[in-house]
Amino acid sequence: MKPIKFTAVIFKIGINPLVDIPDRAMNALFKQAGKNKGPIPVNGTVNGKDFIQHVVKYRGAWRLYLYGVMRRAAGIDVGDTAHVEFMVDTMPRIVTMHELFAKTLEKHPKAKSEFLRRTPSRQKDINRYLNSMKTEASLLRNIDRVIAHLSGKNPKVLSALMQR
Repeated sequence: MKPIKFTAVIFKIGINPLVDIPDRAMNALFKQAGKNKGPIPVNGTVNGKDFIQHVVKYRGAWRLYLYGVMRRAAGIDVGDTAHVEFMVDTMPRIVTMHELFAKTLEKHPKAKSEFLRRTPSRQKDINRYLNSMKTEASLLRNIDRVIAHLSGKNPKVLSALMQR
């Protein structure tokens, strides 16, 4: 696959820095992806620094959001010009379940059932959130919160936690 290249000025929508993707680049990406709807997984570089991301359509335009890690690595920010090269990323995007969370779910059948009823993307969000914990103490504390949420004891806690 040939990388798709473009340059664009970084701007914000709300608090989110991003670039709009030119039509010619999107047409090439649609060909690579074999689709022209929904998020499209991509990998590439911004100013020579690697990234893995999704291209999404928002407010009528196709956009590439440039997270803080991406901008810092590339040495760019809002108002700067980003030199982007990307292509469709065909690698599966699998987020594994933390071993401690899996063991805890086995001890809580109702929570496990509720977890399995969630959409795959919501399960992935929960797993990604728990995998981001830096200490075992914070992991255990947050597993307890997730279990309480899934058990119906605190229905709003998960949304609040994952917004941090």
